[in-house]
Amino acid sequence: MAKVNKVLVVGAGIGGITAAIALKKTGIDVDIIEIHKEFNIYGVGIIQQANALRALDAIGVADEAMRRGSPYGKVKMCTPTGHQIGEAGTPPMGHFPSHNGISRKILHEVLYDEAIKVGIQFRMGITVETIDNQPDKVSVTFTDGSAGDYDILITADGVNSKVRGMIFGDYKAKYVGLSVWRYPFNRPADLDTGYMFFGKKSKVGLIPMTSETMYMFVVTAEGEDNPLIPESELVPKLRSYLEPFPVKIVQDLIEQITEPKLVNYRPLETLRLPSPWYKGRVVVIGDAAHATIPQLGSGAALAIEDAVVLSELLQKDAPIESIFEEYMTRRFNRCMMVVDASETLGAWELLEYQGKPLPEGANVGMLMGKTMMALTAPI
Repeated sequence: MAKVNKVLVVGAGIGGITAAIALKKTGIDVDIIEIHKEFNIYGVGIIQQANALRALDAIGVADEAMRRGSPYGKVKMCTPTGHQIGEAGTPPMGHFPSHNGISRKILHEVLYDEAIKVGIQFRMGITVETIDNQPDKVSVTFTDGSAGDYDILITADGVNSKVRGMIFGDYKAKYVGLSVWRYPFNRPADLDTGYMFFGKKSKVGLIPMTSETMYMFVVTAEGEDNPLIPESELVPKLRSYLEPFPVKIVQDLIEQITEPKLVNYRPLETLRLPSPWYKGRVVVIGDAAHATIPQLGSGAALAIEDAVVLSELLQKDAPIESIFEEYMTRRFNRCMMVVDASETLGAWELLEYQGKPLPEGANVGMLMGKTMMALTAPI
């Protein structure tokens, strides 16, 4: 039987910090490294559904995330003029609401503060240089010249993971033909929950982050070649995408979009690492294994769940391979369900924006509802 005493976590994003906290609270010694030299997070906002809050509760930070964020109910789905046509979101779970909107920066602060509280020390500005993946340990050298031996290496270094490439080979993210734009605003007094407005060429979402702030996202089709947009074009293009939405709450935002550096623009990509997500003593979590597009708002939630499940399993007095096999049993199908459903929803959106017919039987509401309900199942 293998006893896990010391773990290296590569990547101090949401999944990596969650894993480090969860492991440290079970008495496992954790080193966490991050290639960036400081925590300088800018990602505007994030949607936490009830399953994400349930997973954060396992490491003791869900209530703090809700206190510093903005809990709200299901998202109201509307026409461009504001007529409601439906709603979406996971059902509430216990005292966890359907959603919590939160600044990505604040969520990182909540996780970082908890990590410091439990005694985790971050090593910033370094990453892995070499990995010797042995049957009973992982020997690692780092880019600062230091080295260390670990029982397990957890890689949480994102969709372009260096460690994944070193262990599993070359896997590239796939652009899906859509892009997302995000921008922060003061929260209008009448924003009572999340909203999505569906247009012929794009969709607009309004998400509360605190009692005083919100963010907007816009999904568009920018072309087939993963387009980059010059900074000088970000503000005028984003403004232009709001013009076809006559509902007042959207129109009021147009003149407030003034700062190109506040526009967070990102082409949407997916990545699927085939099963198993482990080899020897190295295991992959989060976007490094299953990057998804945000049509279901669940990318960060899946990374948090991965971290919680893996840390729970690593407490077992069992062979590492059997622990990793159970991790795959509990995570693979659930994560692929979200990645596949999100990509299908994105493909249908793209067809609509291109003026093409949807496949026979395509039903956005049904697919979203089925997937959201499935996310309430235990992890």
